[in-house]
Amino acid sequence: MNEAKIIKQAKKGDHLAFASLFQQHYPILYKYLLKVTMNPDLSEELAQETMAKAIEKLPLFKGKSKFSTWLISIATNKYIDYHRKEKREKDWISDEEAYRKLKWRMESYNEDWNDALTELGKLSEGVRIPIILKHYYGYSYDEIGEMMNISAGTVKSRVHNGLTAVREGLNILEKR
Repeated sequence: MNEAKIIKQAKKGDHLAFASLFQQHYPILYKYLLKVTMNPDLSEELAQETMAKAIEKLPLFKGKSKFSTWLISIATNKYIDYHRKEKREKDWISDEEAYRKLKWRMESYNEDWNDALTELGKLSEGVRIPIILKHYYGYSYDEIGEMMNISAGTVKSRVHNGLTAVREGLNILEKR
């Protein structure tokens, strides 16, 4: 069954159809959030909140974009909301702790932890998110702008400036 039919069935309340959508899109969603948050536990939490919100708002999905684009848009908004809340509450995990936890987790799975990811992690989420969406997931500037509620020109500028900062950081590391 194609995705459009599965979505239609899920909109009608078919729990198996939604479970199928969940299984298909959850890994992509989690990996996206892991790159954005740099925190495995937070990524898991936000992915679950995103899927819960998707269940609630599924009747509003019009199919003008891909379902994955719609989910990433919800996830991005969930992360932004979380980040706003985090700034108000001082007892959350610091960015440095989150960075160390992610680095440890990636190293424990024998994944390559490279300097580029380290430099990417230093960027603000407003710059990091567009870079990840553009270069890892292949979304267009227009699609990213739609997801983040900013213009395509702003997305392009953030991607350019962010990549410039990453390159500069890598050059500094290389000179050491």
